[in-house]
Amino acid sequence: MRLIEAVFPASKRDKVEEAVKKHEPTHWRFSATEEEDSAVLRALFIEGGAQGLVDELQSICGNKKDWRIIVLPVEATAPKPEEPEDEKSEGKKKGSKNVALREEIYDDVADGAKLSLDFFILTFASAIVAALGLNADNIAAVIGAMVIAPLLGPILAISLGAALGDTKLLLRAGRNAVAGLALGFATAALIGAMFGVNLESDELVSRTIAGIDSVVLALAAGVAAALSIVAGISTALVGVMVAVALLPPAAAAGLFLGAGEIGFFGRSLLLLTVNVVCIMIAAQGVYLYKGVRPRTWFEKQAAGKASKINLAVLAVLLVLLVGIIVFAPTGSMPDVPGSGD
Repeated sequence: MRLIEAVFPASKRDKVEEAVKKHEPTHWRFSATEEEDSAVLRALFIEGGAQGLVDELQSICGNKKDWRIIVLPVEATAPKPEEPEDEKSEGKKKGSKNVALREEIYDDVADGAKLSLDFFILTFASAIVAALGLNADNIAAVIGAMVIAPLLGPILAISLGAALGDTKLLLRAGRNAVAGLALGFATAALIGAMFGVNLESDELVSRTIAGIDSVVLALAAGVAAALSIVAGISTALVGVMVAVALLPPAAAAGLFLGAGEIGFFGRSLLLLTVNVVCIMIAAQGVYLYKGVRPRTWFEKQAAGKASKINLAVLAVLLVLLVGIIVFAPTGSMPDVPGSGD
């Protein structure tokens, strides 16, 4: 449920009222403001339809600065809303009621495209915990690192930027993702150079295995992450799931490179690349399936082109990576020197 509150020029009252009647909110009313030339609309949506009204209100108000739309989540309302009698209409609404507004999704995801001191501190801390945990074969430490790893935001923001054709968001998110992974990688490499690697650690060596199941895991992580944003679900547990696919192989690759284990480094880097590509493909696919689109026709054309290019590049990369997995012995445990016969 959502409450749409809009402050708009009083001269637009007739057009706004037509838009409200068109999108059929559960409850709505107009009220005056202290300024004579402004009016306020409050519209409650129990099911879908809010996105259509928000889009039309933006079109009505245009590029002027004397209006504002506020979207508020509603926990409960009394009396209890009646179930829709029209099954056809009900089916239509059910298909959209679990989709957050475009503006809500953008606000949630755009934070992942911002560079901040907290982002670098959390990435640095999670990389240390992950590297030491992997080296010590300590699964509890690895899980702890995945909990604090801030890797969910940038990846989702990249896919959303492609889906909306928002080049600025795409570039900012890409910058964040590269910066975060590079910092984690460099931190783990430094630890590997200082302390070496423990090749008897199952947690560490398992991050050198890249098989078809790795592709499936990464795709599932991307779907879960994008759905959590689109449906407005808490991203805490989903963030851990994405970190499963990103942080451990990144930390493992850094450890191996720092310790001079080039063969193991290549295998971990392959797994990391597979995971990044699959998560981005899955997330963008969810955005497209759920109808996360720009508002205007011109923006939709730009977004469609950007999405096709992005998906085409990712698909080619995935085919190449799957080819490496199929024709190279990366899906099984590597031979560890000194492990015995």
